[in-house]
Amino acid sequence: MTIWHDERGAGEPVVLLHATAADSGMWDAQWEALADRFRVIKVDFRGYGRSPYEAGEPYSDAGDVAKVLAALGVSRAALVGSSGGGRVALELAAAGLAGRLVLLNPLGTLEPTPDLRAYWDEEGRLLKQRDVQGAAELNARTLLGPDAGQAARDRLVAMQRHAFEVQLAADPEPEQVENEITPAEIDVPALVVSGGHDLPYFRESARHLAAELPQARLLELEWAGHLPALERPDEINALLLDYL
Repeated sequence: MTIWHDERGAGEPVVLLHATAADSGMWDAQWEALADRFRVIKVDFRGYGRSPYEAGEPYSDAGDVAKVLAALGVSRAALVGSSGGGRVALELAAAGLAGRLVLLNPLGTLEPTPDLRAYWDEEGRLLKQRDVQGAAELNARTLLGPDAGQAARDRLVAMQRHAFEVQLAADPEPEQVENEITPAEIDVPALVVSGGHDLPYFRESARHLAAELPQARLLELEWAGHLPALERPDEINALLLDYL
């Protein structure tokens, strides 16, 4: 299966990898800003946005994205990943597909901590009760920092609710796998961004990755929650244009 993807602009390729609380729509502001200077590619992982949630065999998000890039003739790209999309970016980098990385509050290699487990447990409780709206609102409350406006909150709830609905309806549920990564072996320039209002797990994950990746720089945004691209899009646009 080919996952949904789109591209715009010309120049060096930049791939936008969304958080697993959203879909490629989280990058709408960055899509416009980056396309003036780069060939920008965005995807929806299986079960998000416009990609169906189905697979005839075990799959990985990184494997899906790698196939899209191969079909587009892209052998290396700048990879911008948010949260779970940051983990996908690391897997692609480990496979040699990254020229550089931008990781926004990435999901790394650390074991889940009590704060993350408590969040996941509450989400699971709400979904077990089929309270999809409540689970989507929980994600918005937990993940968006204080600078996010109501439009950003509504947008995130809508993206997350759609993903929950698609994934809960899947029968059978696809089997997803993750590829092993060793950050110390990913020797490309990397900017690791941490949000001051994010969960402790993600703040520690960012620090850990920045220390492990050979060419990484850590940038701590005191104002940010977990999804700064939605919270202060203009500021993230400027950050990406400067770094890339």
